[in-house]
Amino acid sequence: MPEPRLVVLIPAHNEADRIGAAIEGLWRQTRKPDLIVVVTDNCTDDTAEVAASHGADIFATQGNTHKKAGALNQAIDWVLPHLDERDLLLVQDADTVLNPWFSETAMATFNRKVGAVGGVFYGERGGGLLGLLQRMEFQRYAWELDRTGGKAQVLTGTGTMFRARVLREVREARHSGRIGGGDGYYSLASLTEDDEMTKAVKTLGYRAMSPAGCAVTTEVMTSLPKLWHQRLRWQRGALENLRDYGWTKVTARYFLQQFLMGFGALSFLVYLTFMATYTTLYGFPGVSPFWTTIGLIFVVEKTVSVRRAGPLAVLVAALMIPEMLYDLFQHAVYFTSLWGLVRRSEEKWVAT
Repeated sequence: MPEPRLVVLIPAHNEADRIGAAIEGLWRQTRKPDLIVVVTDNCTDDTAEVAASHGADIFATQGNTHKKAGALNQAIDWVLPHLDERDLLLVQDADTVLNPWFSETAMATFNRKVGAVGGVFYGERGGGLLGLLQRMEFQRYAWELDRTGGKAQVLTGTGTMFRARVLREVREARHSGRIGGGDGYYSLASLTEDDEMTKAVKTLGYRAMSPAGCAVTTEVMTSLPKLWHQRLRWQRGALENLRDYGWTKVTARYFLQQFLMGFGALSFLVYLTFMATYTTLYGFPGVSPFWTTIGLIFVVEKTVSVRRAGPLAVLVAALMIPEMLYDLFQHAVYFTSLWGLVRRSEEKWVAT
């Protein structure tokens, strides 16, 4: 039986500065793609020219008003009729570089039960303390994936490979009303099309995997406003996707995750308020051997989980205060997203 073909789609809106690195990362794969297509979407810079100079084909969207999901739907509509059921389609962000073993590892992970293989994302260098905190967060996600045997929580937009057959099944399921999101492959109704696609693939009965060999390096936000808009979109999109899918066998664990996230955030705020009030009224409460031991266990877990991010990450984790402030930021994102969902306010896509 011949090896399945591999086609890569890179949606790009004004990515002239980064698209070359993304394409070169694909040419360095141990299993090189058969075709790389940069999907230029309403570009006003020379993304297409730069991409072509690095050996990619160009697909320009026509009249797309649905951002990344709309661009991908047009490109997949164009390429999928030329692919057999076993052929593979890799969707990758333009600000991401895949490690050289990504394609080979992903292709080896597929079987009849695995419908898609997503990347394990790590943050690129730079961004000061804010960039480091994001890299630490991503490192912990990779650590958790490794502990769970590579079962993907989300088929990340930074890099995910699909069977052509599965994408056809997703569109058919949307047409029949089994899953929502319009009549394309990616949902046009979701702020986080990758999170929604994960739930779509799993709803069809397939597994989603993220093996350690599928590492990718992606952009980190270099300012708080950019990070705020990025995380607000992620969090609001995740909540809206759960609302749209409702309670199912697939979404039950995601609902539980969101509940625990909210409970943890609320508990942390109550703890900080209590400690501040108590200290103000009565002075420092002293040291409890029991709670000190619990705290030390917490610190050990925090430091061990980021050890692969380097000694500076371990030091910052041990200090605790920077990550506590980062957690407060994340909690603010969570409650803002939840309040917006309750009020049914419109959350708009903001470029980051």
